Amino acid sequence: MAEIEYRKRILFFIFFFLVSIHLTVSGQTEKYKQFWNEFQFTRTLSDKWVSEINLGSAFSNTPAENNILKTNVQRNLRIWGHYYYSPRWKFSSFLAYYYNKDIPDIGQYESPEWRFALQGIYYFHKICYTLSTRMRTELRFIRNQDLVYEDVYRYRQQIKFLKPINSQLLRKGVFYFVSSDEIFVKSAAKTTGLTFFDRNRFATGAGYIITDNFQVELTYVNEYMPRDNYNQLYHAFSLSITFNNFLTNLKKKIAAKPLASDQPD
Repeated sequence: MAEIEYRKRILFFIFFFLVSIHLTVSGQTEKYKQFWNEFQFTRTLSDKWVSEINLGSAFSNTPAENNILKTNVQRNLRIWGHYYYSPRWKFSSFLAYYYNKDIPDIGQYESPEWRFALQGIYYFHKICYTLSTRMRTELRFIRNQDLVYEDVYRYRQQIKFLKPINSQLLRKGVFYFVSSDEIFVKSAAKTTGLTFFDRNRFATGAGYIITDNFQVELTYVNEYMPRDNYNQLYHAFSLSITFNNFLTNLKKKIAAKPLASDQPD
């Protein structure tokens, strides 16, 4: 039975991967290369609660300039609260601000955005890998071309596969492989178009847990985004750097250093 369940989950993941490839090939019209980066700072509050702050930005090439780092198209700040209900369930919420810059070369006008989200993740923990499914509902307040903020409701469903490479467990000194596929659906709006399907995002890459409080992850992201009059296809490299209990650990290191007056003669 365990082997059958394992095969079902792998087939489910492959299905999402094939759907992603089909979507990105069938409707592409405009292609862009981008680089996304995010710094994640988490702090453990108790056995059940964790807070988190994300600082991110995105860069893109343009039809006139092939340099992927030429244009900064977005900056964002997110503040999270995570509740670990059980080993299988994790519930989260965040409030975020996204500054989407005015970049006519890629069809983007200045559209600041406030975003609130509720999220749940269910984990299938196995000895050699972890399979999870994430459900997220977002309420977005985005400024359109008429300088009016409009409400956009969006639902996101993701499936994610994570496997340690040089160990059976995720711990210090371990490399891991990660891959995911996510489907977005939304309400109609001037800023995001009238289509119900918002986008499909496939990501695959690897990470390294440098210490118990510091890890790095680099992934390739293929994102297909249909709109009313055009479709866009993004090939992006995403770099994520995570610091756990950063301020707490920094204070401990400072406190552990001996004062100059305490040094021996």
